[in-house]
Amino acid sequence: MKQKFHKRTYLGLGEAWEDFRYIISRRPLIQRAMRELLSPAFRERLMLVVTEVHGCRYCRTHHASGALKAGIADDELADLLAGEIPANTPEEEIPAMIYGRYWAESGAQPDPEDVQDLIDVYGEEMAEAIHIVLRMIRMGNLMGNTADYILYRLTFGRAGV
Repeated sequence: MKQKFHKRTYLGLGEAWEDFRYIISRRPLIQRAMRELLSPAFRERLMLVVTEVHGCRYCRTHHASGALKAGIADDELADLLAGEIPANTPEEEIPAMIYGRYWAESGAQPDPEDVQDLIDVYGEEMAEAIHIVLRMIRMGNLMGNTADYILYRLTFGRAGV
């Protein structure tokens, strides 16, 4: 029986270009975000929260491995892979994880008040670092899912789901 393709994908080149443009325009902050502002475990938690919303199997596998390397415990990883925010998540990371899930569910179009709440909790630079990580994983997720959609179409629904 042919399964319906249900993962989020890019709906056009304009949407992909917007993500790419966002990331490129913030190149100076990317290195700081990845090396100084966000710990490896925090980044992996954020990436897994977004990946679970988008359902990218490639990113899920890659970031699950990265989470273990970053010191995330097996039980916490299991919760993240189930789409939950683990009970033992560091308290200071919980607002960003909740925001990340909402951000992904909204198609990267959060309400301005919610963006301001993130800034109020973390400050401008840290909130921008969180947004960069969210946008980078979104881009990876949607590219992976778009590739799966092409595979799905080429195989008449037998692969890529």
